[in-house]
Amino acid sequence: MIRRRPCDPGQARRGISLADLTAVELAGMLRHGEVSAREVLQAHLDRIAERDPAINAVCTLSAERAQEEARRADERRARGERLGPLHGLPILHKDLLDTAGVRTTYGSAAFRDHVPAEDSLIVARAAAAGAVMVGKTNTPQFGTGGHTANALFGVTRNPYDPSRSAGGSSGGSAAALAAREIPLATGTDMAGSLRIPAAFCNVVGMRPSPGLVPYLPTRMAWFPYVVSGPMARTVDDLALLLSAVAGPDPRAPISVEAGPERFAPPVNAAVSRLRVAWAPDIAGLPLDDDVRAVLDRLGRVIGGLGAEVTEDEPDLTGADEAFLAWRAWYYATNYGDLLAERPEVFDEFSAANTRAGLELDVATLSRAEIARSALIARVAEFFGRYDVLVMPCVPVAPFDAERWRPETVGGAVMESYLDWMRHLYLITATGLPALSLPAGFTDAGLPVGVQIVAGPRCDLVALRFARALEEATRYAARAPEAFAATGAGVSGGG
Repeated sequence: MIRRRPCDPGQARRGISLADLTAVELAGMLRHGEVSAREVLQAHLDRIAERDPAINAVCTLSAERAQEEARRADERRARGERLGPLHGLPILHKDLLDTAGVRTTYGSAAFRDHVPAEDSLIVARAAAAGAVMVGKTNTPQFGTGGHTANALFGVTRNPYDPSRSAGGSSGGSAAALAAREIPLATGTDMAGSLRIPAAFCNVVGMRPSPGLVPYLPTRMAWFPYVVSGPMARTVDDLALLLSAVAGPDPRAPISVEAGPERFAPPVNAAVSRLRVAWAPDIAGLPLDDDVRAVLDRLGRVIGGLGAEVTEDEPDLTGADEAFLAWRAWYYATNYGDLLAERPEVFDEFSAANTRAGLELDVATLSRAEIARSALIARVAEFFGRYDVLVMPCVPVAPFDAERWRPETVGGAVMESYLDWMRHLYLITATGLPALSLPAGFTDAGLPVGVQIVAGPRCDLVALRFARALEEATRYAARAPEAFAATGAGVSGGG
């Protein structure tokens, strides 16, 4: 247990575990030598041992390797070497991301014993910035779906109610953050895989602009729908991680030429000049009543931030067609050969997506690309009038962890397992940056997120608005009740 530094606003609180502090708080303490990387790591290893059996977020723990990395981090500081922005901070990586020398299964029995020789770019950049990799987090097979469960490791459960889903496909990362097992984590996103679990677990997950954090290695260098990105408990923590992993790479032709230092916290939260479009009923998509009630309350908070708020929405016509066709093509390209060779290892959803891709014809892809191009032109025009679009993230609260998906939303029947994710994947098709921010809780105490979308390559605008809303609501401070007795984590009210 530790005492907070005298300069901290929460200095009166005593007996708070290192694992309950934010990444920004820990980074300052590590840099000033008030605590060692080995102490910080041990606090988080102890927390994982204590809490993860109940939620099953961590599928591979690399404790010995992490201890060696922490020891080297302490030695670098002792020698007076230049320290990276993530110096000594523990981090977990989603099991879809390659980690050299550490098992990476992609949630599939086909890769049960797979150990990559190369890190994914986001993993390598986090390590270069000084982060200490603690292990891997659970994901559905190949990241397919908005619920984290697979045949290898089972179901990841929500720390706010272990009978409920943690979301997916970065559900292990979100659950570990919410349980205060780790201060930083990574994920990936195509149909909402960073945003859904963030909403379900009351943390922050950002889908950056395609190319801001280049998705490497990849077999589809020009493909914009799959991105890797940061997850954290606060906007500033997320910005800290983003500052370390953002930036172009010569192997990624869609790289965004944006200096990562732009994202270093604290993020400016001034919003008085922002033009905000508020769209609770965007595209006529249904919402469950308990989610709508939370967002209605949030809408009143947004109206009081001082920004210019207008109820308006972009025309998302064609986004369904564009997303579904190109997503199917992605599955066929990446998993078609494996499906032919080992169909028995596929779950029904991964198999169905891959088969749909193998059945695509040129005409379908052509129509999808024409629709996508028109969509991108329309949203660019929309963001000539607005800086930020605020809209629902996930239209349901966390559902039963033993189910794969909700069957209805707002009374409407969901015909496929993707239908309930339309608030997420319609935005994916636009190519815009988007993040999920804690928005409140249902009467049953379940987290709800709101989706904040910014204009083309305006990731920093999304972060600034999110930080202002976070400060106004303080929902990120509310830890799961089962774990609240050992510390509330972020300072502030609930």
